Amino acid sequence: MPYRRLPNTDQARIRALKKAIEKADAYDNPYGIPFSFKVLGAARNFLPRFEAAHIFYTECLDRQAVAGRKHQAHVKMARLYISHFIQVLNLAVIRSEIRVSHKEFYGLDTQNSLPDLSSESLLLEWGRKVIEGEGRRLSQGGIPIYNPTIAKVKVHYDIFVESYERQKSFQRATARALEALASMRQEADALILDIWNQVEACFERVVPNDKRLELCRSYGLIYYYRTSEKLKAGGEQ
Repeated sequence: MPYRRLPNTDQARIRALKKAIEKADAYDNPYGIPFSFKVLGAARNFLPRFEAAHIFYTECLDRQAVAGRKHQAHVKMARLYISHFIQVLNLAVIRSEIRVSHKEFYGLDTQNSLPDLSSESLLLEWGRKVIEGEGRRLSQGGIPIYNPTIAKVKVHYDIFVESYERQKSFQRATARALEALASMRQEADALILDIWNQVEACFERVVPNDKRLELCRSYGLIYYYRTSEKLKAGGEQ
């Protein structure tokens, strides 16, 4: 015997509720509907709200994805310029053009190695240290570093910071939309289960079994066959 399984995605939940409502609305005689007016009314009231929550979450997720692609380009450029600036600074130290002690302004060690810039949080931290450090060194009469200049580094760092904050805002909006949508799933499942139980109870005496299942499916019920059942059905055909 096939087994019944509730929808496990929001799109499937929406389809199941729509199917039951549309089937009920097609009845000329409302008293022939195989589930109660109470659950039908609840489903009609709930479905538009659930659809709206799902649409809003999808829109938030799409906006985050579009902004995310642009943000990654800004991340790449900021990392490139900060990394390049530190490498030029290290070379200047090696050539004795800048005192090794001045690396303390930037929070850099004396090993002439690059700090970890792999994450966005580290990029935020080291971009700020490099910009502030160069400002302190120049205030003491140091010669500016060129190619890239700190001004060029700051332009790309500021673009990255603005993009980073925007992306965080998109992520928070998406998380809130998902939380609101998730909070409605229990009610959606309860409505679907109530409708399905009533439909099955209404058609439980219908024979043959295939006809009963087909009637239930017409109200959105979903049935699955186990692998052995599929093989048996295929062999009989």
